[in-house]
Amino acid sequence: MKITAADINELRKKTGAGMMDCKKALQEAEGDHEKAIEYLRKKGQKMAAKRSDRDAAEGVVIAKSTADNKNGIIICLNCETDFVSKNEDFVGFATKIADIALNNTPADLDALKALEFEGGVSVGDKILENIAKIGEKLELSGYEKVEADAVFAYIHPGNQVGSIVGVTKSDDQAQEVAKDLALQVAAMAPIALDKDGVPTDVVEKEIEIGKEQARAEGKPEQILEKIAMGKLNKFYSEVTLLNQSFINDSKKSVRQYLQEVDKDLEIKDFKRFALA
Repeated sequence: MKITAADINELRKKTGAGMMDCKKALQEAEGDHEKAIEYLRKKGQKMAAKRSDRDAAEGVVIAKSTADNKNGIIICLNCETDFVSKNEDFVGFATKIADIALNNTPADLDALKALEFEGGVSVGDKILENIAKIGEKLELSGYEKVEADAVFAYIHPGNQVGSIVGVTKSDDQAQEVAKDLALQVAAMAPIALDKDGVPTDVVEKEIEIGKEQARAEGKPEQILEKIAMGKLNKFYSEVTLLNQSFINDSKKSVRQYLQEVDKDLEIKDFKRFALA
């Protein structure tokens, strides 16, 4: 059957695929738009398979919170090139996925990919469609959520770093604290809230590194453990949120900042994504 310009344009509006790709899809589907969309999805799957070994190190981080500031989400959508990551359509696509995550707060990344994007198409399938459209490997690599009395979401300009922080009170002061902490998390990249949250294997590795450094400096074997523990405490002050120097006043720790503001205010949770 004859494929008209109107048919191609309609499919292009539905999928965002290029004109030639839409024409090819309609020809293969003998004018059936649903089959043409399926064709484009399959093309995306084939392209994804071909590009599976590509490095998708670029992309965007999107963080959002609900209007009542009770829930927050953060996602990371990766692509191959900086050119694509800065494209308005790509950022808009990632933002739509973030909105879906915020409105549904799925349990995990797989559950997010299974949610409906639009018109019965899942988020995962829409990503495949965009692989076919853009011609690059795309990967929804991260999704986290935080629920608390007050949640603040922060995206650093450029969409390369984002964070969400939840605290245990919801008054104006608590919300301002959550904002300060979200900037802290984005800037200082803590790996845990406090010392007891640092994974055991990380602690053991740091102790061993500390011993090796002291040994290389010629320190006696009997004091290597003590020196390593001192280095470990310094490590804690760098990577645990409560023990980090507060970015707005380096003379105090985040813990001291919280105590000064409100002794009963606590950090419930935080999440952070960054593109290397």
